[in-house]
Amino acid sequence: MRVLAVETSCDETSASVVEGVGDGFRVLSLVVKSQVVHERFGGVVPELAARAHVEVIYHVVKRALEEASLGVGDVDLYAATKGPGLAASLIVGVEFSKTLALAADKPFVGVNHLIGHVYSAYLSKPDLRPPFLALIVSGGHTEIVMVKDWYSFVLLGHTLDDAAGEAFDKGGRALGLGYPAGPKIDALSRKGNRDFHRFPIPRIKRRGYYFSFSGLKTALLNYIRDKGEGFVRENLHHIAASYQEAIVRHLLSVVKRAFDDLNPPHLAVVGGVALNSRLREVFGEEFGERVVFSLPRYCTDNAAMIGAAALKKYELFGEDGQGVSVYPYLGVIEP
Repeated sequence: MRVLAVETSCDETSASVVEGVGDGFRVLSLVVKSQVVHERFGGVVPELAARAHVEVIYHVVKRALEEASLGVGDVDLYAATKGPGLAASLIVGVEFSKTLALAADKPFVGVNHLIGHVYSAYLSKPDLRPPFLALIVSGGHTEIVMVKDWYSFVLLGHTLDDAAGEAFDKGGRALGLGYPAGPKIDALSRKGNRDFHRFPIPRIKRRGYYFSFSGLKTALLNYIRDKGEGFVRENLHHIAASYQEAIVRHLLSVVKRAFDDLNPPHLAVVGGVALNSRLREVFGEEFGERVVFSLPRYCTDNAAMIGAAALKKYELFGEDGQGVSVYPYLGVIEP
């Protein structure tokens, strides 16, 4: 079975054709169009994001079909991200995909974006099978999930305030790095001394596996204010490395506790922040061969992971049909 999947939850317009192969998946095409219009605003502007999706979605889908050497009638299933995400952006993808399904008289399924991130681990390590522990770490989400089966999840913990990606972006904005700041902090940190300043690593008193990044962001703001612009500019790479280290160490401390308590066969690290080089280094040292990182092309928002999740959802539950709406606040354990 072949699915044409669309992803428009935030500021990437993506389309992919994915084929089911036994219990696994084969990506026949993947097209991602990133939006640059938001850079000057320091963050994603929802109205501009939706407008940009409308302008390019036809061309992105057309190219995905062409790269897979398929026509609209050769697709067996249509899918799109239904949430979580920006409501106006989600509507563009869902309605476009539903229209194609209706015209071709084919089934449609809506996919949870966060479950899509979990499925990026299957695309990255084809022999990976449940159960395993997953850390979803992205611009808007930081959650620990126990993946019990293909579509059975238990949410073990989450951030109590900012997500890790938000901590990178807000910290980068304070340092004058612009948006998106995560990759810029990562690049600067490679030339910096991560022990230059010890930012506080959060300690959560609440029982469970929870994260908090707002205090760390405040600590950076206070440090910048106390030291002054000249000092910060002169030591930018050291400050970036120190701030990044605190984020990574906080993620590690919580995940390691969950991993030790549950002893799963594998840990999957997925989402945009999984691209961070220091995170990969630290988690690789700690968990060795038991950690699975999404391949770079599947870390950021992409339609291939949505397609894989759609194929398995359709196999297990059947189609959703034309009545699917969008769900901006969808939770990770909601199929």
